[in-house]
Amino acid sequence: MRDAIIDFFNYFVLFYSGALVLSYLVMVLLAWHKHRIHKTYHNEVHTVRLLRRSPYSPGISIVAPAYNEEKTIITNVLSLLSQDYPDFEVIIVNDGSTDRTLELLIEKFDLVKVPYAYVEKIKTKPFRAMYLTKSDNPLYKKLKVVDKENGGTKADASNAGVNVVTNNYFVCTDVDCILDKYALYRVIWPVMQARRRVIAVSATMRMSNGCKVKDGQVVETRAPRTLLPLFQELEYARSFLVGKSALSVLNAMQNVSGGFGMFDTEIAIKAGGYDGDSFAEDMDLIARMVRYMCESGEKYLVSQIPETCCWTEGPSSRQVLSRQRTRWGRGLLQFFTIHSDMLWNPTYRQFGGLTLPYILLFELLAPVIEGTGYFIIIYLFLINAVNYNTIWVAFVAIYSFALFLAMTVISFDMYAGTPYKKTRDYFLLFFAAMLEPIIYHPLSVFFSLCGYWRHIAGRQMIWGTMTRRGVNQEDTEKTKQENEKK
Repeated sequence: MRDAIIDFFNYFVLFYSGALVLSYLVMVLLAWHKHRIHKTYHNEVHTVRLLRRSPYSPGISIVAPAYNEEKTIITNVLSLLSQDYPDFEVIIVNDGSTDRTLELLIEKFDLVKVPYAYVEKIKTKPFRAMYLTKSDNPLYKKLKVVDKENGGTKADASNAGVNVVTNNYFVCTDVDCILDKYALYRVIWPVMQARRRVIAVSATMRMSNGCKVKDGQVVETRAPRTLLPLFQELEYARSFLVGKSALSVLNAMQNVSGGFGMFDTEIAIKAGGYDGDSFAEDMDLIARMVRYMCESGEKYLVSQIPETCCWTEGPSSRQVLSRQRTRWGRGLLQFFTIHSDMLWNPTYRQFGGLTLPYILLFELLAPVIEGTGYFIIIYLFLINAVNYNTIWVAFVAIYSFALFLAMTVISFDMYAGTPYKKTRDYFLLFFAAMLEPIIYHPLSVFFSLCGYWRHIAGRQMIWGTMTRRGVNQEDTEKTKQENEKK
């Protein structure tokens, strides 16, 4: 019986791995097609010149929630205000900060409380006040500061920002993310050229760890010099330049990153906005918007552009990475419990027939299968039943394919117009690719399984104090009660 179970698992893993490799090869081809088309038909200089001069350039609102960000809030807001775009506004949502975040904003930007008819198009925690500048500085006039009671999640604060958006499109980001000067030109261009209604646009994000930043702008892009952020840089590049680029060709993208993404304001509001209880709010919003468009019988498009538009600081310690990835794992399982009715449902087109099955098979189930495989290998070692010839062949095959993917990502990045100026940065990425299967990937599997367990066990968790770069710490219900008593 034991041998039969192990044999079945071996054959299952063989076919599963083959399907996974095949899916990656297909995505590499689709991503290459995406990059080639974009490189051929998109001219950024022409785009910037055209939109900068046109009186019809769509307005864009930048929504950035802030909670206890007193150390960096002024620098971060000045960075957001430095966008080179003819018509934009910056909406900072102070989500009930307990430090001097709001006071610093008022002092620096000469803000005053103004009467404002807050319309709760999306339900949020109570709105407190709206602040606008009384300064004559034209840059400051682009700033709105919304003060509200703490909702416990970024989603609730983002919804409050969406409620006061005045433009047809909004970019949702973290207040401590660094946006490229031309980011808004890049994300609005797919809207201008598409024949269908573009409901969301995603762009490539990178790690700011190791970059040289001056006056709220990245002036020199460098690969991270520490190991964990370097792994994440490779992971982000693979996700955006291969995974999302490929799925966008099929109009089957699974999410637009919560760190940076542009959305159609009207559709986002009609779809109900972000789910304040979701741990995967970015994926959940896309699912809600796709659901609304499909049930309304409207054609839509979710687009991905290869240019880097945003830098964010990734977790540099195992503890913070664990919190982040555990939350992501919990959010993924939670997402499927909420939107399981869309799976294999032809009503929801590519999202139901392609996106969700892919996520289920190769993202949700992958940690479970890999975790089971680790236990079986350890068990076989203990009983001295390992076929060393087979296991080494399998390891070399998997390792070689991982290096192939890394080289593909590096090639796509260079073709798309890499932000790196020095070759050694790519050597660092390749070095990370050599260590990733041995160090980083097993950690990611473990953290995902922890997230699944927390969701299944129903552990009460809240979003607490943010770290310096917006990685939310999770507290137990006991901690929440202690904070309320204080």
